Amino acid sequence: MAEIIQRDGTWAFDGTTVRITPGLHRSVPLFRQTYGEVSVPLEALSGVVYEPERKRGRLRLRLREGADPLLQATGGRLPDAADPYRLAVDIDRTGVAEYVAEEIRQALLLDQIPKEPTRSYLLPGPPVPVSVRASDGTVSFDGTRVRIDWSDTSDRVKRATGPRIIDVADLVRVEWLPNSGYEDGFLRFVTREAVFSKLPPEKDPYALDLWGSVRRDLLTALVATAVTARLPHPSTETPTAPTPPTTPSLPASRDARDGSDGRDGRDGRGTQGSPGADGAQGARGDHHDVLLRRLRELGELHRDGVLTDEEFAMTKAAVLRGF
Repeated sequence: MAEIIQRDGTWAFDGTTVRITPGLHRSVPLFRQTYGEVSVPLEALSGVVYEPERKRGRLRLRLREGADPLLQATGGRLPDAADPYRLAVDIDRTGVAEYVAEEIRQALLLDQIPKEPTRSYLLPGPPVPVSVRASDGTVSFDGTRVRIDWSDTSDRVKRATGPRIIDVADLVRVEWLPNSGYEDGFLRFVTREAVFSKLPPEKDPYALDLWGSVRRDLLTALVATAVTARLPHPSTETPTAPTPPTTPSLPASRDARDGSDGRDGRDGRGTQGSPGADGAQGARGDHHDVLLRRLRELGELHRDGVLTDEEFAMTKAAVLRGF
């Protein structure tokens, strides 16, 4: 057993697992204390380093790409102090830190752990249910559904739409950017319906705008990680060729709204379309359906007086740009 105990936390390695326990000192960020103990299997590691500094050193674990839903959800944007895979080491414990690092390196060599990306998550992420109260509202996740309850300080467009409930099956991905204290962050749930929408976080009913307490807002990464762990692994994604942007045109006729141009399945020239053309027309039809639905929602909010003329024009323009 190789172990190092510091004010920042404790690392213990038994030959197969690195067990990381956050310290209880007030200097340890709330996120690490809330995230709790992390058990990292040896096969999830790609390396470990000890970085000596003038007054304190630092141990760093390096995980294989795709092994941890926390790193996948946060995209390397966690502040250093909140990163559970970094341990601040007092200068008089340098020898112990180097010993722990060497034991982990030797085990990686003996077990011939590859450095290539993994094809599944090797860490489970935080347990569910999990709920976090942030500046824009409260976000909860029970393992199958996300629920957002807006706060009194949320934008009135969001409050007018009521609580947002999203099934995991409808999600494409989760996007997270921390509140730095200088710039706002956000937690956005990208659904199949809203994948092309580019509304700003403060107006987006699928996003929490993070602008309040940096310490508290950072906890939204718990929800982002728990949801990410239950989405398809990134290795299953099939890369697609980018398509040139198109300027959408709103259909003017009932036939167009129904996805038909009145020519019995024929293309714009009156000739029978190919299967590839049919597929493209279907995709464009889906996009138009989503666009029309979003515009109808905005129109209703405008008519009900929830949106001012200026807010309606700005939000409508943002939706159109997204398509």
